[in-house]
Amino acid sequence: MVALIIIVVLVAIVIALIVMRNNLVVARQRVKNAWSQIDVQLQRRFDLIPNLVETVKGYMAHESDVLEKVTSLRSSWTNAKTVEDKASIDSSLSSTLKTIMALSENYPDLKANTNFMNLQDELSKTEDKLSYSRQFYNDSVTRYNTKLELFPSNIVANMFNFKPKSLFAAESAEARKNVKVDFNK
Repeated sequence: MVALIIIVVLVAIVIALIVMRNNLVVARQRVKNAWSQIDVQLQRRFDLIPNLVETVKGYMAHESDVLEKVTSLRSSWTNAKTVEDKASIDSSLSSTLKTIMALSENYPDLKANTNFMNLQDELSKTEDKLSYSRQFYNDSVTRYNTKLELFPSNIVANMFNFKPKSLFAAESAEARKNVKVDFNK
């Protein structure tokens, strides 16, 4: 009888370990999926940038440094490997795109250009999707990281070497500042 109780307890423990590990795997996969959603939207934004640069280039001859920065950031995106690297590039690019949009106010012909208006609309929609994707990613990471810390799943997480994930924190101090536009160049 004692042997049967011990076997039942061991089976229950094994089942509990399997369930906890599977829950951690599901949470980790949700984090990966959430990151891929951000990646898709960032890539979409980067795909729109050459068209934006070409459309703006003829009007903003004096702001070539801003256009070069956008092109440079787009190139460095391909070399970024970590969430932190991509978040940093995303933050810089968002700030630079805000500058372009603010600079466009000084060019009425550009603001009236159909291509520019369409690109501005597409970028705005993409930014909205990015914002939602970042929030979804951070929610998924928070749930996953919480499971890694809660007892008893923290024991299972340590046994199977689950590691915490980083939140997407693209908003640097620089990105929080208002865009400074200087037309006196």
